[in-house]
Amino acid sequence: MERREFLLRTMQAGAAVVIPITVISCSKDDDNDIDPPDGNGNGNKIVIDLDSQDYTLLNSAGNAVVINNIIIANTGDDEFVALSAVCTHNGCQITYNHSNGNFPCPCHGSVFAADGSVVEGPASTAVKRYTVAREDNVLTIQL
Repeated sequence: MERREFLLRTMQAGAAVVIPITVISCSKDDDNDIDPPDGNGNGNKIVIDLDSQDYTLLNSAGNAVVINNIIIANTGDDEFVALSAVCTHNGCQITYNHSNGNFPCPCHGSVFAADGSVVEGPASTAVKRYTVAREDNVLTIQL
């Protein structure tokens, strides 16, 4: 077997393995939407204990976590915002920018306001906003 033929066969075999893995890793996978640790997703709400080590980050303004494709952000003054973390443009996961008070998408530059509305495209549809209630150190996000 010549070097060229060997390389061609090796690349074809590698592509047969790499391409399906790449397609799977880039797809939207709802199998990860399981109940979060110390936060109980029961289909109607997510309950987050802010004393839990998994969520102590939310005790500081400017921090956010993503649970079940919902981004929960501490916007300051003990206020919390919960939005769908899935950008309506292309399905990427949005983040939280505390200094601007908005939720940018790192993939294509869409930006969402704290109420879920589109501030900057290419997204043209708002992300869903969820009601957040706080009692002591427990947040409840109504789904």
